[in-house]
Amino acid sequence: MKLLVTLKRTPQRDARIRIAEGGDSLDLDNIQFEVNPFDELAVEEALRIRETLGEAEVVVVTVGGEESQQQLVSAMAMGADRAVRIDGGGTLDSLQIARALAAVAAREEPDLVLSGKLAVDDECGQVPAMLAGLLGWPQANQASSIELSADGASVTVVCEVDAGLETLRLDLPALVTADLRLNEPRYASLPGIMKAKKKPVEVLAIEELCDPGATRSRVTGFRALQEKPPGAILGSVDELAEVLVEKKLI
Repeated sequence: MKLLVTLKRTPQRDARIRIAEGGDSLDLDNIQFEVNPFDELAVEEALRIRETLGEAEVVVVTVGGEESQQQLVSAMAMGADRAVRIDGGGTLDSLQIARALAAVAAREEPDLVLSGKLAVDDECGQVPAMLAGLLGWPQANQASSIELSADGASVTVVCEVDAGLETLRLDLPALVTADLRLNEPRYASLPGIMKAKKKPVEVLAIEELCDPGATRSRVTGFRALQEKPPGAILGSVDELAEVLVEKKLI
C-alpha cells in the first residue's frame, strides 16, 4: 500500500504575527516555521497505518520553495520514506496548488491520500476538497478515527461534524483529512533526524506536472482586529447592576 500525505509550511502555532507596513503583507521576519499541525496529524496517521499493515510506503508532498525543505525533513524524521517538493515559483491560490498535488497523485498512484483539515495560517481548508474533486475520489473530512478494511479495499472513517460524529465507508483510493482528536503525533528521534537527511527528496517544477492555470484569487490586504477595551473591577453587585442597566444589557 502507498500513502501520500500533503503538508504545508506554516508559522509556529505560538508565533506573534504582525502586519507589515502598508497592510498588504505579513511581517514574517524572525518567525520560526513548522509542519502545519493538522498535517502533522496526517503524517502520524500514515505511519500508524504502515505499522498496522507491516508494510507500506509513506510519501510526503508539499508545494513551496527551498524554505519548505526543513518541514519535509521533519516529516521524514518522524518516519516518512521519501518526499516530493513542488516548486511553484510565486504565490499560488488553492486551485493551482490542488492541480499540482493532483498531478503528483496521478504519478504516485497512492491508495490513500491524507491531509490536514486546514492550514493554521490561512484556515482556508479548500485544497483537500479540490484535490479530491480533481482526482474524482471519495473524501471524508475532519477524521477522528481511520480504519482500513481487512482486504484493504476500503476505509471506515469517523468524522467530527456539527451534530456530533458521522461514520463513512469509502472505497479506495480515497482522501481523508485529519482533525485534532485523530492521534497524538510522535516526536522525531535523533536517529530519525539523522536518517531523514539521507532520504530522497524529489524536486519538481509545477510546469513539469501540469498547467496550473491563472490565479483566481489573491489577498489584497490585511487588517488587525480591534483591540478590546480594558476590563473594570467593580466593588459590589449593585455597581454591576448599574453598569449592566447603563449598557442596556438588562
